Amino acid sequence: MIAACAAAALAFASSAQACTSFLLKTSDGGAVYGRTMEFGFQLQSQAIVIPRHMDIAGTGPGGKAGHNWQTLYAAVGLNAFGVSVLTDGVNEKGLAGGILYFPGYAVYADPDKTEPATAVAPWEFLTWALTSFATVAEVKAALADIAIIDVQEPELGITPPFHYTLHDASGASIVIEPLGGKLKVYDNPIGVMTNAPPFDWHMTNLKNYVKLSARNAPPLTIDGLTITSFGQGSGLLGIPGDPTPPSRFIRALGYVVSAKKLPSGDESVRLAEHILNNFDIPLGFIRGDGAEETSHPWEFTQWTSIADLKTRRYYVKTYDDQVLRGVDLMSFDLDAREVRAAELKPLPTPPALPFSPPGKTGAGK
Repeated sequence: MIAACAAAALAFASSAQACTSFLLKTSDGGAVYGRTMEFGFQLQSQAIVIPRHMDIAGTGPGGKAGHNWQTLYAAVGLNAFGVSVLTDGVNEKGLAGGILYFPGYAVYADPDKTEPATAVAPWEFLTWALTSFATVAEVKAALADIAIIDVQEPELGITPPFHYTLHDASGASIVIEPLGGKLKVYDNPIGVMTNAPPFDWHMTNLKNYVKLSARNAPPLTIDGLTITSFGQGSGLLGIPGDPTPPSRFIRALGYVVSAKKLPSGDESVRLAEHILNNFDIPLGFIRGDGAEETSHPWEFTQWTSIADLKTRRYYVKTYDDQVLRGVDLMSFDLDAREVRAAELKPLPTPPALPFSPPGKTGAGK
């Protein structure tokens, strides 16, 4: 039995306003999902595999039992603080998604007006979706029977503000946001999501960037004077480069729509990794001000994850180990009786390059 506990809320309590996610279509009809996870303290995430047929107890109003379900599909992903709930992951049917921070806008269902049998905590919703459904259409159809309630972590006294991104093996995507006590669902034809404001605001903001293009801008001629650009990339002149959620949304979309389509597998996974590298936030790049800076650690990219929705392989690299490591979900016993976990410990320092005289390597020819 997987039960919600205080550690789950603790894992998400700190500010995390720089997460970036996207879906990258492949040339063979598949898709690769990628995202970064930013937080101001160590999440101590593990890679976990949740098997089929496991009973999960959700959190209900007043600490009572909430929605209970048995996992229909196995899933792999990352947790926080050793709790067996997913902050990000993919299931055996190729449904993938993650939790992203949504400060200032998330308003959950009132616990006092919610039927306990339908209630889950904000940190439990993604696990419910990934272990219960095969497609985003199935998730959408089931949302009327579930409620994400405003439930605080007792010691911290806060409810973590989240919204959720989901993608399936067909390439379909949705965004789910708790607004006004209800779950607002958006079809997401571009597959990109960051943080606040709400998703529909980001879509409206796209109108400010309709001229952005991966192709270089043509020369400009004025009264016989031809003016050319300084170099490559003139079609993207003006694309926002700061780390705010609206800017990252536009920048992620720019990379996704311009990326060359490659086959599912290693090629597309590496392509997604290269895109995600552009959203990596080092320690010190984002800081609070005044008292906030002294009371909260600096936010940084703790890990980056990639899920190949066709092969059901899940990949992760961490801040202190940039080697991309993978988990093949389909190689596990998906009917196992317990959750499996692996620590994200840095690999040993790789050996030095084996230099030899140029004549033996072909160098210099």
